[in-house]
Amino acid sequence: MKMPNLRAALGASLIAPLTALPAAAQTTAAEIFGELPIIGQPSTGGIGFQPAATSLARDIHWLDGLLLVMITIIVLFVTGLIAWVIVKYNRRSNDDPAQFTHNSPLEVTWTLVPILILVSIGAFSLPVLFDQQRIPEGDVVVKVSGFQWAWEYEYPEEDISFQSYMIGADTGNMLTEDSRAQLIAAGYTEDQFRLATDTSVVVPVGKTIVMQVTGLDVIHSWTIPSFGVKQDGIPGRLAQLWFEAEEEGIYFGQCSELCGIAHAFMPITVKVVSEEAYAQWLEAVKAGELETW
Repeated sequence: MKMPNLRAALGASLIAPLTALPAAAQTTAAEIFGELPIIGQPSTGGIGFQPAATSLARDIHWLDGLLLVMITIIVLFVTGLIAWVIVKYNRRSNDDPAQFTHNSPLEVTWTLVPILILVSIGAFSLPVLFDQQRIPEGDVVVKVSGFQWAWEYEYPEEDISFQSYMIGADTGNMLTEDSRAQLIAAGYTEDQFRLATDTSVVVPVGKTIVMQVTGLDVIHSWTIPSFGVKQDGIPGRLAQLWFEAEEEGIYFGQCSELCGIAHAFMPITVKVVSEEAYAQWLEAVKAGELETW
């Protein structure tokens, strides 16, 4: 009478490891990516740029600094000139003003100087613009389609695609206990609420990434401040941008084109990882082992 029970126990002991194999084979995003620092995100009360993670962003920051210096000099000069005229040529100091209709040297000066200033601005800014618009051959190509109100990503060379929603979108865009639990499970904190998404764009560090941007319903705009890139996604058109991230980490962005009632809840998450982690991620996604990353 005990023999059948013994056989059943032996059978169960042999089957148990086999049934446990699929669970053991599952991979988590944390195991693949490790601890990625959050580099590109807004800061409360911040008035400056987010850290530059690409050459494009560094050029933009440098150009902004140059223009700030030029405009500051102009403002100080004009303010000083106005103050000098007020003091020297007010009615008490100069009760008998000179009468004249023109001053050729002065007119030539205030025509040529602004022209030189504008030419200088153009000489420095156009190369920065051209660098953004010259799309190189991409090591990784990603097609991004904006829709109300989330993003769809496709890696055509890898035959994978997925959608990306804000964590908390299913809770009415409110920070509830459920959305807080989702943030923690994904490795984020409350500070990343309305920034973090359930899935992310994953790209290898130091590689040229080309994003093909379009819209599926209305105009959206794919923007990552730390990369110095912004491109409108227009329905029926396919635009492009490129970047080469220089540091591993997590970078956040937002839709930057008013696209409807939930426009504010279309964040973007990009994870820049090592080439090894990128290859592991591709393999895990193709095998269906990851639901969120």
